[in-house]
Amino acid sequence: MPVWFGSLALILAAVGVYAVVAFSVSQRTREIGIRAALGASRVALLRMFMLQGISILLAGLPPGLLASFAVGLGLRSILGETVTSNLVLPLLLTIAVVGSVALIATLVPARRAASIDPLQAIRYEQGS
Repeated sequence: MPVWFGSLALILAAVGVYAVVAFSVSQRTREIGIRAALGASRVALLRMFMLQGISILLAGLPPGLLASFAVGLGLRSILGETVTSNLVLPLLLTIAVVGSVALIATLVPARRAASIDPLQAIRYEQGS
């Protein structure tokens, strides 16, 4: 049962990161076009949005880990299970999995932003 909750939380986190970066790409289409027209490479545009996704990951990971640890301890005390003494491996595995999923969720809109045609992006009207 805990695997389902963890999987659901991971999917929700990936969708959230994707949505934030995709929204940012849609709001900054004109800026992306101007940057590309002024000579910004695809790699520079990709890096700009990947750094945004990484900053979201770094802002949300520590509080999420602390909250999950606290809830896990609470549930274990209620259910009467013993607390594992080695928490380093699960912690590192969680960071690796969540980090990978967040980077993949960021890569999709970042690649789309990097492939925007500068001329069409400059003509892009907000709200249309």
